[in-house]
Amino acid sequence: MTFADLFRRAAKPTEAKASRTASMVTLQSAGRPIWTPRDYAALAREGFARNPVVYRCVRMISEGAASVPWLLYEGARELDAHPLLDLLEKPNPRQAGSEIFECLYGHLLVSGNAYLEAVGLDGIIRELHALRPDRMKVVPGEDGWPKGYDYTVGGRTLRLKAEHGAPPVLHLTLFHPLNDHYGFAPIEAAQVSLDIHNAAGGWNKALLDNAARPSGALIYAAGDGGNLTDEQFERLKGELEDGYQGARNAGRPLLLEGGLDWKPMGLTPRDMDFINAKNQAAREIALAFGVPPMLIGIPGDNTYSNYLEANRAFWRQTVLPLVARTASALGNWLVPAFGPGLRLGYDVDAIEALSVEREALWRRLGRADFLTQGEKREAVGYAAEGGPAADPAA
Repeated sequence: MTFADLFRRAAKPTEAKASRTASMVTLQSAGRPIWTPRDYAALAREGFARNPVVYRCVRMISEGAASVPWLLYEGARELDAHPLLDLLEKPNPRQAGSEIFECLYGHLLVSGNAYLEAVGLDGIIRELHALRPDRMKVVPGEDGWPKGYDYTVGGRTLRLKAEHGAPPVLHLTLFHPLNDHYGFAPIEAAQVSLDIHNAAGGWNKALLDNAARPSGALIYAAGDGGNLTDEQFERLKGELEDGYQGARNAGRPLLLEGGLDWKPMGLTPRDMDFINAKNQAAREIALAFGVPPMLIGIPGDNTYSNYLEANRAFWRQTVLPLVARTASALGNWLVPAFGPGLRLGYDVDAIEALSVEREALWRRLGRADFLTQGEKREAVGYAAEGGPAADPAA
């Protein structure tokens, strides 16, 4: 049983139509894998693995988005139980639903691309697996659409082919203005700020290793104008390295012999405005991800009311749009295999951070005497006479 057979009953007859410009785009690359335009490993290493701001932003967004429950509708009726809901709840033996979607969102934020593979058995989709973006390559067809994906591990490559309009892999991307096949990662937009933030941390660590003192020079000003001998120079150098460098020698007084004078040659952290420069870089990184700075501990207007507003803005402007586009992509790719008339949504009412908005809506509706009870129920996403009527995500 091939993957295409899972979609055969829902697939429409193939139509010979495509963009007239697509053949121009793929003229020189049709049938050949196209590599991603930058090093994903470097983005993951310098960003997620080494920078606490990037790490926290990715974790906050991916964990928040993965915690939103999925809903399934058949027409206007919400389904409480369905094989598709079971699949999304337990996509494979190793991962729960929240784990695989946290992985999927994490890949999307770090690389701008995320891949989800469906595995079928006996005519039914049994498992979903998140695939690493650095191992995937898009294979474009003559019509401009991907005709397959090459997955490479340990020097071996497996081609996952797209047949009969039903690709075995869902490819999620973030908008890239200069690439036809791959997405643009938020880390790329914040690369300068990322380098500044990492360099500031490295400089601070080096300064602490050097007894928290800036660079300087020992100046020898002997009365006879002579220079230090090679033996004297090596002895002085060794004494400085062994006795005055490193955190264990912090605060130890420097004993200078006659004719020696210490002259600082570097800027102090205060002169460099070190803290403000690092905080500004952190703010720009958070801005690229859509995370309010105060939510990740960057100093600012961190009052309680501002924090609540920032948290709601984070969910409304960053997390929910990501969940919405994922629900739409999953619905177009996965739902047809489970029958016609189904629609995938998500449950906004389960988000605790938006409870204040729900309470305010309920209060306004409660005071709206010009609305009937049924109209009030429909305004909050329920049918007029019991049972859900509309997608609360809308």
